[in-house]
Amino acid sequence: MKIRCIIVDDEPLARKGLKEYIADVSFLELAGEYDSPVKAAEILQQEQVDLMFLDIQMPRMTGIEFLRSLPQPPQVIFTTAYPDYAVESFELNVLDYLVKPISFERFMKAVLKAKNQQKNTTSYFFIKCDNKLEKIAYQDILYAEALQNYVAIHTSSRKFITYLTFKGVEDYLPADQFVKVHKSFIVALDKIDSIEGNELLLGPHHIPISRNLKDEVMEKILNNRYLKR
Repeated sequence: MKIRCIIVDDEPLARKGLKEYIADVSFLELAGEYDSPVKAAEILQQEQVDLMFLDIQMPRMTGIEFLRSLPQPPQVIFTTAYPDYAVESFELNVLDYLVKPISFERFMKAVLKAKNQQKNTTSYFFIKCDNKLEKIAYQDILYAEALQNYVAIHTSSRKFITYLTFKGVEDYLPADQFVKVHKSFIVALDKIDSIEGNELLLGPHHIPISRNLKDEVMEKILNNRYLKR
């Protein structure tokens, strides 16, 4: 699952450094960069943002003032040249406080916190289907299926067809809960009832396993849970 993040910092070099770090982390996706809180406010209202890298000392409005103004802020990692605001920032429940210059090791430690927190708190998502936003719980998903320009998400109760890319769905689903078994199928690991040859059985559903993915798929499914003599 990708963590969509934005950078809010008035220093171009600071933004450049964070962009390079973000590009090197597979589970991060940069949704935008802004040189002021005012410009960042719009995307927070219009799009899903999971994580914000936020500078503190900026013209017109500080990062702390901006965070306090948000009714439903995303997770926040402060990035600042000033260590003096650490106590005040943690009173705002920020995820971490990075003092510039920021090493990649320290950056990784902070974003791994974001990843772990997202995994612990996220249990559902929304997709657009038949002109409605439909809520889907991860625990209800059996498998996802590629249908040309669409994706069908099969749950325990119904099938949702949505205008998304299969790669986008693959990147969004948690890798510890789902596995791609074929160029057109992703299955929920805990919904697999049995394995027969090159097929997975999920109740009445028969899902093919690609030959070139079989070793990787079997390793992930069994994962030291295969009891044999």
